[in-house]
Formats: sequence, C-alpha cells, structure tokens
Amino acid sequence: MTDVTNFEIRDRVAYITLNRPKAMNALNPELRWELSKHFDEVESNDEIWLAVVTGAGDRAFCAGADLKHRAIERDADDEQRARWARMEAETTPLNLRWHFSKPVIAKVNGFALGGGLELALSCDIIIAAEHAELGLPEPRRGLIAGGVGVHRLPRQIGLKPAMGYLLTGRHMPASRAYELGLINQVVPMDDLDATVDEWVNDILRCAPLAVRATKETAMRGLDRSLSEAFAADYPAETARRESADAREGPRAFAEKREPSWQGK
Repeated sequence: MTDVTNFEIRDRVAYITLNRPKAMNALNPELRWELSKHFDEVESNDEIWLAVVTGAGDRAFCAGADLKHRAIERDADDEQRARWARMEAETTPLNLRWHFSKPVIAKVNGFALGGGLELALSCDIIIAAEHAELGLPEPRRGLIAGGVGVHRLPRQIGLKPAMGYLLTGRHMPASRAYELGLINQVVPMDDLDATVDEWVNDILRCAPLAVRATKETAMRGLDRSLSEAFAADYPAETARRESADAREGPRAFAEKREPSWQGK
C-alpha cells in the first residue's frame, strides 16, 4: 500500500491528510480506500471525538478524481485491475455515509474541486484559506458531480446559486463561498492551522455525546417537517440523556468549575 494519507490521533482529535501533493491530492483507488479506513476508525474509536481532514501542501485540498488514473487503468493488467476492484468494494467515502456521528472539519488549503468539494460538502464545518477555490467542474469533462455534489450543493447554498455553478463548472473563490454560507470562515493561509485549532478547541469544550446528539438531531431532522423533527426519537439523544456527562455538565456549572467530560 502506498503512503497516500497521513493519519494521527492527538488529544481526542483525528487528523487526516490527503498526501498526494504532486497530484493535487487527487483521488485514486488507494487514496479513496485509505480515507475510508480512516473514517471507519474515527467512527468506531471512542477515544476520537472529532476529525479534521485536509490536503498536503498549499495548492490543493483535493482536486477531485484522478483522471490520469483512468487513462492508466485502461492499460493495467488483470491482477492490478482486480486489486483496484477489491479496494473499491471495500471503500465507503464520507459523502456516502449519510449519518456520520462525529463532527468533521474540512481544512481547505487550496483547490477543492469535483470529488474534493464533495468531500468538503460532507463535512460539518469548512474553514478555508483565502486563496482556495471551490467548484464542481465535472460537466467540462463530460461528467456530473455524482458523488452527491449535485444534491448537496443546492441544499447548502440554495438552488439558483448552485445551478449557476453546477451548469457552468465555474470555480467560486473562498470569499464567495463564505458569502453563500458554504464556508464557516476564511482566513490567510498563515492563520489556517491556528483558526482550525480554535474551532477544534471550542468543540472539545462541549460534551462529546451532546455534540453527537446535536448533529444527529439536526441532520436527521432535515428529512422531516419541523413538527415531525421535534417529535422524533434520536438514538444519540437518548444516549446523551442517560449519560454521566449529562449529570456532569449541570454539576460543574453549579460548582463553578470546568466540566470533566468522559464521553459516556
């Protein structure tokens, strides 16, 4: 397996880096597979409370599908094709994990195009460098943004702005993405790491089960009417109500101290 990602866990946070900077962190089968395994780990590991995903270098978060790989794939031998097919069968990208329980921050350090933007769209918070550009240029290649991009973008920025970008393949600068509500914050590249750390630390100040319950109720509620969303049962919220952290929060407030979250 090639070393196409970096994965590190520090202080309850999983840091995932797409590590193909010479290819603008484009998604080939190995990178897709490794990302899938990392998100499996984030979801299953109780010691991880949130994740940050970014790209190596300062040119690209992710430039989307590796179109050069498609050309190489045609000339691959049967053994290599079978290997790629096995990897594809074992891969579930974040954008197809409809209810991923833990918060994910996209640290967009450059171009986020095609599948790269689809990855960012599936994150909960997007922090971008000023020079970043985002877009779904698939129609310019005879393709569509089939990794849920054609569906997520209209839901996240509204129909008319989304169609303007979907039907033209145009890029949007980070400043415009912020105006449209797609990005939470835009900062100079030199401030990107520190800004993401601020968001991470603010999330870590919250009870992790409360964060997961908030995410689940908000995201699942979008599929229902307002009254139905309010009345529905949410497993993460049931777990939060019955947790030790649900008692720790009010107790710490009454005792005028910082809470000690256990995540249970």
